[in-house]
Amino acid sequence: MKSRLNARSWRSAVVFLLLLLASSSAMAQKQDAGDVISNPGVIITIVLILIPLLIAVYLVTVKVRALVAKIKIREASAQKNAVLEELNSADADQLSAILAQREKAVSYKLSNHELAGTLPPEDKKGLINQPNQVNIRFVPAKKRSAKRPQVNPALAKMIIWYLGAATLWLVLGTSIGEYLGIKFVSPDVDHVSWLSFGRLRPVHTNMVFWGWSSLAMIGLGYYVVYTVSNTAVKSLSWAWASFWLINASVFFGTISLMAGVNNGGGEYREYIWPIMLLFGIGLAITLGNYLTIIAKRKPKEIYVSNWYIVSAAIFTIVISLVGYLPFWQNGLGETIAQGYYMHQGVGMWFMLFVLGLVYYFLPQQLNTPIYSYSLGILAFWSQILFYTVIGTHHFIFSAIPWWLQTTAIVGSMGMLIPVAAGTTNFLMTMRGNFHKLGTSYTLPFYLVGIVFYFTGSFQGTAEAFRTANLYWHFTDFTVAHSHLTMYGIIAFFLWAFVYTLVPRLTGKEPLHALVGAHFWMALIGMMFYTVPLMIGSTIRGVEWMEGKPFIDTVANMAPYWVWRAIGGSLMWGSHLVFAYNLYSMTRGGGIANQQALVFEQLKKED
Repeated sequence: MKSRLNARSWRSAVVFLLLLLASSSAMAQKQDAGDVISNPGVIITIVLILIPLLIAVYLVTVKVRALVAKIKIREASAQKNAVLEELNSADADQLSAILAQREKAVSYKLSNHELAGTLPPEDKKGLINQPNQVNIRFVPAKKRSAKRPQVNPALAKMIIWYLGAATLWLVLGTSIGEYLGIKFVSPDVDHVSWLSFGRLRPVHTNMVFWGWSSLAMIGLGYYVVYTVSNTAVKSLSWAWASFWLINASVFFGTISLMAGVNNGGGEYREYIWPIMLLFGIGLAITLGNYLTIIAKRKPKEIYVSNWYIVSAAIFTIVISLVGYLPFWQNGLGETIAQGYYMHQGVGMWFMLFVLGLVYYFLPQQLNTPIYSYSLGILAFWSQILFYTVIGTHHFIFSAIPWWLQTTAIVGSMGMLIPVAAGTTNFLMTMRGNFHKLGTSYTLPFYLVGIVFYFTGSFQGTAEAFRTANLYWHFTDFTVAHSHLTMYGIIAFFLWAFVYTLVPRLTGKEPLHALVGAHFWMALIGMMFYTVPLMIGSTIRGVEWMEGKPFIDTVANMAPYWVWRAIGGSLMWGSHLVFAYNLYSMTRGGGIANQQALVFEQLKKED
């Protein structure tokens, strides 16, 4: 009877606790703005990042301690058995000899002249040059790119042109972004309408979206789709047509936006429909080319990379039709379509395509099979399931139906599945290869992309909650998050692919010191850019909830915008270094393949 009462009391306490939590969550919208640390959204953000890290540290610690203890016990047991066996088999005279020999060994000391001689060295062949001089290497030696089968020169040329045009748009687009960052610090730097913030900001975003990232992905996609299919590209002329159409779209879109002619339909769809149609046609041609290559593949299976790449192209065509066809662009329908278009553009075009490239380049660069094909398929289908419904989490507390907002939040939580599956797959593929980071100039880019794929995506889930939206929405926190994902994931992965592939196509590598400069400038610059913005935006959200004047919050953001400009300047400088590295790999300079040059010279002499 007493145990029953205890059980009932325990259940009552649990029910009461759940009701208390539910009531506090329901009243979260009315919580005190000053109690920011206890806000569920902020707590979730911290917990989501710390939990897997703490679990990993704990498991590694336990495993290492157990392994060390096991090794120590095994060694002690072996030493004990060896000593006992030796003592049992030896007589008194042998033991005395062993002890004397051991005492002599313990007391032995080196004279420090064992490897020295009394005669000076004779360097008749000139092998010793200034033996007393020590050359300190500030940049450790890196391994060269592995030799791969030669690619069709026409295809290699086309890929180089795609990457070259993408790099041009990257430099131009981020130069505009650099100027916009300066405007935050000095807003009266100019009074020219074509250079106003409202016109240049979409120029910056669209140029790096459709010019840099899209062209780079498509060019790299041709190499991956053709390689894993073990067949030829159906039509290089189609690929060139797509190349010129997409570049024309970005060029004319830039001119129209600076002139004040835009779609006015929301973020990332500022291009008017005739200009975006050029991009759509180019993408449709690319999709047709990819499908033709896969249809004529030699292997029976379709490798997981092609699943991701083809699906990304299909989804983007659908996304463009949803974003530009006028049938549902009335009232709230336009807002819902905007949420779908904008978020699917990031997740189902850039993220899906780049993940497909990772599934080829990362295992190939490590010379290790992908850890789990099944995890790759799980991540693929779960991303399609959950990502396609999360667009409206950008419009929490709006006039959009409450159930649709909740659906977006639930979908955002579901995104933890593909992110966890993909991150696990990539890290387990790198297992046993982390020692290569010090001797590779490409693997650090891969690792940064994987880390921010995990942290940036989890942060996006935390941002979707209503309590987090109270603080962060309409602040620069969204700007910081978008750079953590589009820059920390997409850009770093694309740079990793470029540094992996181009030396194979041209036989030339970049100067390793400049690759290191590019990596550290981009990484440090991104952290200087994003972390201060996240801190300042959280403070600004609290001030809004406390009812402080808007202009006061603008003034308080000034120091954080200075850090944004500093970080942006480092990022922009890294892009100039990257552009030079690409030039050195394609036109001149760099590190040539000396072995190939020697054999080529010997053939000419023969």
